[in-house]
Parts: sequence; structure tokens; C-alpha cells
Amino acid sequence: MTQPDASWLAGHVRDIPDFPKPGVVFKDITPLLAHAEAFRATVDGIADCFAGERIDRVLGIEARGFIVAAPVAYRFGASFVPVRKAGKLPWEIERQEYELEYGTDLLEIHRDAIQPGERVLVVDDVMATGGTAAATTRLVEKLGGEVVGLGFIIELAFLGGRDRIPGHRVVSLISYA
Repeated sequence: MTQPDASWLAGHVRDIPDFPKPGVVFKDITPLLAHAEAFRATVDGIADCFAGERIDRVLGIEARGFIVAAPVAYRFGASFVPVRKAGKLPWEIERQEYELEYGTDLLEIHRDAIQPGERVLVVDDVMATGGTAAATTRLVEKLGGEVVGLGFIIELAFLGGRDRIPGHRVVSLISYA
């Protein structure tokens, strides 16, 4: 249960300046995903941090969170649940609004995706301001689930996202201070 070396993993993340808008440095994980050993280390690193926990469901946040959440769910023998942006799910949904730096958006989940008392791990690629993570946590709790923790490939710690999800275990494999 050795954590992957953060600097080695970070070496597989590409910085894209001024994307999606000027002044933002986008953290592109596609080189990490394209490197089999780095991808495996990422999936195993997140799963290993929650080893020994009972995990019933792993939620992946649209869209890059799906890529890592699905194999983490497989590792736990748990189900995978997608958390989608508004209008993408075809059945009855629960929705949660969250704040962006430039407005608000909505996340949605099927109403039957989580049963009361189920233990849930939330997985996404990047935690920035924590708005998406906080909204997803609220969705789980609305449906009666218990958030065991949140796992991220990257955390932009300088944006203070952890402050939006107090009392929850947060694991990030790479952190930018």
C-alpha cells in the first residue's frame, strides 16, 4: 500500500496556460492517462488510501472523474455512479446547485443511485475551489448516503477547496500549494 511518488505523477501532468481563459493554467491529465504505469499508480493510489473501508458506491464526477472512479469502484467490488451536469441523465434525478468563480451550475444524480446508509467514495480528477466536491457531497447526503471520503488526482491547494468540505476525509495524490 505504497503511495505513488507525487513528483513522478506530476511529471505526467501537462500545464496548458491560458485555458479555458486567460490567466488559468489547466492541469491536463491526458499524458498521465496515456502512461499505463502512471494510470495504474493513480487508480491504486486512490483505492489504497481507503483500503479497509467498506465502500458500496464510487461516484465519479463528470467527466474526467469517470475515468478514475470506474476502476477504483472495480477495485472495491463496488458499483460506479456517474454524477452529471444538468440535462444528461434520462431518469428521475436529484440536483444540487454549486458556485463557480463566474456563476452557478448544477450537478445531477439518479434518485435511486444511492440507498440510505450506503457508504460512498467520491472521485474526481481535480479539486480546485471545492464547489463541485461540496455539491456532490450534499447530493450523497440528500439521498441518505454516507461520504466515506473524497479522492482526487490533483488538488490546487492554494484555492482552499478543502474548506468547502469540512469533516470529510480528502486524499489528493498531487498537491499544488
